[in-house]
Amino acid sequence: MHDKKTIAIIGAGYLQLPLVEKARQMGLRTICFAWAEGAVCREVCDRFYPVSITEKEEILCICREEQISCVCTIGSDISAPTVAYVAEQMGLAGNRYEAAVRANNKYLMRQALVAAGIDCPHYRLMVQGDQLNTDGLTLPLIVKPSDRSGSLGVQKISRWEDLAPAIAEAERLSIKGESMVEEFIEGREISVEMISCGGIHHALQITDKVTTGAPHFVELEHHQPSSLPAQMQTRIFAITRRALDALGLTNGASHSEYKITADGRIVVMEIAGRMGGDFIGSHLVQLSTGYDFLRGVIEVALGQPIEVEVKQLGSSSVVFEAAADVSCSADRKGYTIYRNNEIYKQSVGSRTDL
Repeated sequence: MHDKKTIAIIGAGYLQLPLVEKARQMGLRTICFAWAEGAVCREVCDRFYPVSITEKEEILCICREEQISCVCTIGSDISAPTVAYVAEQMGLAGNRYEAAVRANNKYLMRQALVAAGIDCPHYRLMVQGDQLNTDGLTLPLIVKPSDRSGSLGVQKISRWEDLAPAIAEAERLSIKGESMVEEFIEGREISVEMISCGGIHHALQITDKVTTGAPHFVELEHHQPSSLPAQMQTRIFAITRRALDALGLTNGASHSEYKITADGRIVVMEIAGRMGGDFIGSHLVQLSTGYDFLRGVIEVALGQPIEVEVKQLGSSSVVFEAAADVSCSADRKGYTIYRNNEIYKQSVGSRTDL
């Protein structure tokens, strides 16, 4: 029996490091699950298990033995279903497993959002072995794996002869061998950062984004607060709450990505049941609003009530270094985090040097 409450963190890469550090500051015992390679949290957490984050049954058994008090992740789409599964099986606070699976699969997500009357790109699911049928499709198109993040496998297609190779590449990178072929939406890119507790969704911040553009749209800069008009932000927060309800995401952080077209169409691109990566959730939100997002996520996972007070303290941003031919977020290297246009934290040459 441990004298501290134990938090299980699914994932141990650099994105999870702020969560481990915050949990330790809060007096929690920390255990992490991940492959050993790249597990920077291994040297920081109280106990490390070299178990794949997708091995939900094995992780559940260990969590029962460890008598955990909560389970969490902040920067991994793949981890989210495992987090929900362990929480559900152990009667802990969290999202339902079926909701986490729905939010982790772009096809299931699109189905749920469209059924709720929420504007999404027109889409088509492709499974390995399916015969390509272009009926009803109009160029340009976006092709992406159905179950990956970080711009991995995302391509804009402007020629029909490039479609089949792009689908093959997306299916190769997909965990399930599935790809999505979607309507290309031209517009301004933003994300919405929220925290939910018992089905109540608290708006924290809207993030403006800068990407590489076509063909891969890798994100290079994130800026808070958004420069969108207040009325537009209110509409976006309302849409996000409807979308979270449609997906069944009731507890923890969420990161919702949108494009806003020149004629004012607000299109949901993706919604994740976790914090925004790239230091959006772990750093930028607190720097711009004063709200301790990491603490809030842990409190929700512990089943505790949360008090959300959002202030506009100023600006925050992160800027990544990347070569001209960058094809996914893993290709980016150094970064600089700014608070009120002054350097807050900087890494040169390696994004893992937090």
